[in-house]
Amino acid sequence: MTAAIGLTVRPLREMRPPVGPNLGQSIDLYWLPLGAGGHSVRLNGRVFEAIQALRERRPRQALYHAALEVRSSAGRFVIEMTPAAAAGADRGVVSEGAVGSRSLGRFRLFRYELRRWKDGVIPDVDEAVSSPLRLTEDDDAVKRMLELVAFVPTCVWGRDELRLGEMWTSNSVVSWLVERSGIAVESVRLPAGGRAPGWAAGVETARREKHRERQRDRALAAVLSCASRSVASADAESVR
Repeated sequence: MTAAIGLTVRPLREMRPPVGPNLGQSIDLYWLPLGAGGHSVRLNGRVFEAIQALRERRPRQALYHAALEVRSSAGRFVIEMTPAAAAGADRGVVSEGAVGSRSLGRFRLFRYELRRWKDGVIPDVDEAVSSPLRLTEDDDAVKRMLELVAFVPTCVWGRDELRLGEMWTSNSVVSWLVERSGIAVESVRLPAGGRAPGWAAGVETARREKHRERQRDRALAAVLSCASRSVASADAESVR
């Protein structure tokens, strides 16, 4: 599990609260180098990137894992996908998913958890690069993001179940939330020379969902309009 790309097991003693701005409502994104605080993860990440770079015929890039810090009228929250930890502690866990395959997800070692952790901490925040990145200070976007955490797809980590051409990762969760919250995802800047595996998968999934919702709303509006015309016609006939 510690070898998973973007899912890093980090001891709690290494954590401390993020040091981002503390004024008003806001959403900040932190870019954490893959494997920060864990040599095994860092090594496996480098091997993974070397293979991908060779396959895609491009230079190697640094890999990053995204986490969010949301400040609202209800308090400060950390939103992040992490390996499933032992039950008992209150970490604001909203949902869990499988790592590698759904059958392996029966075992805690192969599960991840999605946290909306009030007064939570981001592991190894001191190693964050080009962070914090302020995404928005819009009250509505802040409220939407906190509500949307409960609706994040629980796809299998490391697999392309949705056939998007890219595996689902912790970065997919963050980009899905950014896109669904109405924040301009194009404004999110990666550290120079870096990439975030899974980011595009989350964006595309969110956009497909929004497209389906618009189609549904248009169909519903058409049905209601037709029904309204029918009622109006019936009323006119009754008057005659």
